[in-house]
Amino acid sequence: MKSLFDAAKYCLNACEIDQKLHLTEQTAQFWRQDLLSIESRQEPEPIGEPGRPIKPDLVIPGNVPKRRLGTKTGLVALIHAITHIEFNAINLAWDAVYRFRQLPMQFYSDWIQVACEEAYHFQLLRKRLNEFGHDYGDLPAHNGLWEMARKTAFDPMIRMALVPRVLEARGLDVTPGIIERLRIAGEEKTVAILEIILRDEIGHVKIGSNWYQYFCNQRGLNPDHTFSELLNRYYSGQLTGPFHYEARQQAGFTDAELKALACMENRKT
Repeated sequence: MKSLFDAAKYCLNACEIDQKLHLTEQTAQFWRQDLLSIESRQEPEPIGEPGRPIKPDLVIPGNVPKRRLGTKTGLVALIHAITHIEFNAINLAWDAVYRFRQLPMQFYSDWIQVACEEAYHFQLLRKRLNEFGHDYGDLPAHNGLWEMARKTAFDPMIRMALVPRVLEARGLDVTPGIIERLRIAGEEKTVAILEIILRDEIGHVKIGSNWYQYFCNQRGLNPDHTFSELLNRYYSGQLTGPFHYEARQQAGFTDAELKALACMENRKT
């Protein structure tokens, strides 16, 4: 029986877009058919750069094109930026499968599901870019999501806390507002895609929340206190509102965490 970890590594390292998408679907199918083993004698390799196409060029966040929705150029920049996030998210899901060993089968099932859904999101957005006469890679992008993956590669609890529950959870906060602005602009096709993504991303963040709770319980840690400590230790950015409390609650944030977010938002105002 083939190793799931070897299969995940192939998905992670694939540079060509269509190959990564094909391997993602194929590996998920093999997993559903019980054709992959989670037995492995090899340790995961140190985290490096994931497989990606030559384009887009990666730049610092301040050099990413502006996303003004009043123009076609701005709209394309917005869609391209979200497409890049979804491509990174495919790699993040496969890295979680590949890197973290000796965990329950459900952990791997959950993150394989996430990889497939992120691949679907990527394809929806790429098709929308094509309809505007563009493709993924036409514009520069930044690498913030993967930088956090590097920082959290040594511990699945820290990865679950800071990638799904911080960086990806920001999508829960900002996407509803983007949807509203796009709807006003008459961009119903793009709205429909973002509504699918928002629905699924709530589920992805919830998966992260569930496994974060699992690891805290395993280690006898208080999840709320530990989350604050990990934020202070590993997250250099500012976690500021507005926050989408209902979406975050659906995604597994506790009442204590939501109160802490409310305090952050109140201090800002």
